[in-house]
Amino acid sequence: MAGRGRRSTGARREAPRGQRSRRVREGDDLIAVLARAVREVEGAVQRGRVTPSVRAEFQAIALLLREERARVQADRAGSESRRSEQLKRLDGIATILATTAVRDSALYGLLADDAVVSESARAIRREMLGAVGIEAAPEEETAPPEPAAFVAPAAPERQVVPQSVISRQLANPFLAPDFSAARPAVTRPRRLAGWELLDPLFTSFERAGGGAPACMDLPTPAPWSVPAGLELMPHQAQLVAAAAAGHRTFLLADEPGLGKTAQSLLAAEAAQAFPLLVVVPNVVKTNWAREAGRWVPHRPATVIQGNGETIDAFADIVVVNYEVLDRHVGWIGDFGFRGMVVDEAHFIKNKTSQRSQHVLELSERIRTRIGRPLLMALTGTPLINDIDDFRAIWQFLGWIDDEKPLGELMQRLEDTGLTPADPGFYPAARQCVIDMGIVRRRKVDVAADIPARRIADLPVELDSAAGRSIRAAERELARRLVKRYESALAARESATEVVGIDHALVRKVAGWELKDTSTKTSGENVFSMMRRIGQAKAGLAADYAAQLARSAGKVVFFAKHVDVMDAAEETFTKLGVRYSSIRGDQTPSVRQRHIDAFVKDPDVAVAVCSLTAAGVGLNLQVASNIVLAELSWTDAEQTQAIDRSHRIGQTEPVTAWRILAAQTLDSRIAELIDSKAGLAARALDGSDEEVQSSADVQLEALVALLTDALSEQQAA
Repeated sequence: MAGRGRRSTGARREAPRGQRSRRVREGDDLIAVLARAVREVEGAVQRGRVTPSVRAEFQAIALLLREERARVQADRAGSESRRSEQLKRLDGIATILATTAVRDSALYGLLADDAVVSESARAIRREMLGAVGIEAAPEEETAPPEPAAFVAPAAPERQVVPQSVISRQLANPFLAPDFSAARPAVTRPRRLAGWELLDPLFTSFERAGGGAPACMDLPTPAPWSVPAGLELMPHQAQLVAAAAAGHRTFLLADEPGLGKTAQSLLAAEAAQAFPLLVVVPNVVKTNWAREAGRWVPHRPATVIQGNGETIDAFADIVVVNYEVLDRHVGWIGDFGFRGMVVDEAHFIKNKTSQRSQHVLELSERIRTRIGRPLLMALTGTPLINDIDDFRAIWQFLGWIDDEKPLGELMQRLEDTGLTPADPGFYPAARQCVIDMGIVRRRKVDVAADIPARRIADLPVELDSAAGRSIRAAERELARRLVKRYESALAARESATEVVGIDHALVRKVAGWELKDTSTKTSGENVFSMMRRIGQAKAGLAADYAAQLARSAGKVVFFAKHVDVMDAAEETFTKLGVRYSSIRGDQTPSVRQRHIDAFVKDPDVAVAVCSLTAAGVGLNLQVASNIVLAELSWTDAEQTQAIDRSHRIGQTEPVTAWRILAAQTLDSRIAELIDSKAGLAARALDGSDEEVQSSADVQLEALVALLTDALSEQQAA
């Protein structure tokens, strides 16, 4: 990365249109611009809106932060106090960057020294510098990216090709597409030509009623050889038998804890789908390599780290995490993979995200090259907010594209003899999709030997100064919402008198508040409130976890924010309780060391885990008690965390102790999360449970807060 260049000696430059009002104020220096920009990024990540532009801005801030720190440290012209003050401000920005990255693991890779800098990030960096009158070095603006030894035509500016991959290509230069297993082309739509079919397909799952679980017919399991010391459960052997019989696409949606990793590895063995590409969250990358060594030890596995300098391109199983996939998507698409597994496939539900686009691109390229590869999407929580969460997963599997069902699924729908105008279309269409390869089993049905689990709420009173401050801040937030509601009501042109509460307007006001959250520089919002509540509960939750550890054995402690984890670990240290810390900012080897310490060392009593980074892919069944110190925003995330312990191998009943701050927003949000738990049960498990609204919990919390405040005001 070239240096920043010189500061302009002339007047301050004008910022580009639309940017000056957002980032630059009169008298701003670069640090002030970075501080404002990092708050914007933090707000976007808190709301789950991590778009490519947000990632580019995040990376631009990280680059400028690094450069500005180096400049300040080297600048001896100013006073020591001035330099200290600037470094302190930069440390604050760095802290926000780090805590923001904890919320979305895709941002971690952008903080690495060797991260590939996107053109968008370069442009934003130049824009920020220019806005405060700093000229970027000319060579940086014109220098082309450093060429790689091999460039994939799909996206040359973002690619790297490891030397090991080049060696493999040279060893096998005539790798040709394999269409030997391709099925004959299906006939074109006849009865369904001209019908919109995707929405009816999704609706068919929403309409599912009692007794309509979502699992394809699976063959009777045949004996399957597994390494000594391992046992394949009957439900696992069924899926392997389906792959051996020729089925090649699976949405493996077994409840968490039913051994999806082993099933996918053995299915690849049954289908001879090697080399096999496995795309996973960073937190489980090392564990996947370990599991491959256990279940298919004769198949060498390699893990892509960073730019891939250490990978073995001759291995049968290549494991890559979502965060670095963009660097490798070019050579991976031409590598000749015969199978692809996407773990925690709900990570790709947002089709506009970079990770989703890369996964879909690779799936299409592999299907084009191989004909009938093994494609498996693994997720215990395929539906988090909406039935539409299915869309990207089905597209990865090749069942649909952006507009219509494809190939075999379209033929199945034609064979029903029905159209969406026929009453019987919806159950028939749902069955057609299920038969494409949806496999969903519940623990209660296939693993009765796994003990029960329960969630127990423990209300705690926040009587400290922090608790009083939180309640006051919540009242202030409610007052602000009421004022905004009253202003909107008064501004209406209609003279119609409103009797009682206008609930439609309440929802609008709550939506405005949520939308404006990222631009507010002061005042409480639903995100900051929940964070403050988490901080206030941290000591109490840690103290309860310590009591559990002393009386009942090992405990898994989950928190959402880094500062809550820090406070809990301080409490454990004071109480003399040994703990492991499992966080998103750890390297895979460090994280695995902490996991092993908790699992194997009898003196390590507590695992302090990030709800985001450690809530998927880990096996922590050595503990049967879980403390949820902070709430997630979805029931699915909460369930994923609990199922780190409630899984195959667990011998004790599992209890999740949910610590709730009484008389605060915390308890209200817990109720909202619980009310949304019916979606997967209705769509996948044949439950008669009513499906609640899929609106964001944050919005519903604000609606409830404003409604209560208006009710109290009208009753007074």
